[in-house]
Amino acid sequence: MSRNMSVAPGSRMYPRPRPGNLREVAEKVEEATGLRVQVVGGELVMSLPPRGKHAGVVARLRRQLDKALPEELSAYEMSSIALPDDADDYVTPDLIVLPTEWEDDDWLADPVDVALAVEVISAPEKSKDIRDKADWYAVSHVANLLVIDPRKGTWALHTHPRSGSYRDVLPGKFGESVPLPPPLGFEVETARFPLYGTSPRGPGVRA
Repeated sequence: MSRNMSVAPGSRMYPRPRPGNLREVAEKVEEATGLRVQVVGGELVMSLPPRGKHAGVVARLRRQLDKALPEELSAYEMSSIALPDDADDYVTPDLIVLPTEWEDDDWLADPVDVALAVEVISAPEKSKDIRDKADWYAVSHVANLLVIDPRKGTWALHTHPRSGSYRDVLPGKFGESVPLPPPLGFEVETARFPLYGTSPRGPGVRA
């Protein structure tokens, strides 16, 4: 997850946002600005691409997944999940594990095909935004959601979505392994995940 950014409706670079064309608007904004754009709950949510320690968490987790995943599954970045039966909504997790044949499919993945979605919380993210995003995954029936919080050095594994929420949430701290459920069935280490804080490049610079 990354910092939300607002955008002025009706800008010349893309059509006016309205129900039914939000995906089109999101694509045009991404192309024009390079921002990561999602449509969550009928609203455009824009964020900077992961960088610094946020990107470091993603990279270190992906290296572990690439080594452990079975041949029929792969981890992807900047790939999106569609909300079923909705003309607009989709999200782009920091990492997503899908069947490898998805590489020949459309750009929006079916949530039932998602073995794992990973969201890394950004430093300024609000608690409500985090809860709303987790609820979105549950409504979409994404089976497993891993939320990593480098602000506090914690993680939470959400499983068994039902009635718009996850029935089971396993919390943990950096240094404790995450036991990924089937179809993964292995653990990932978190001891080397970086914490947010002052950058070594100088005071007041956030990583």
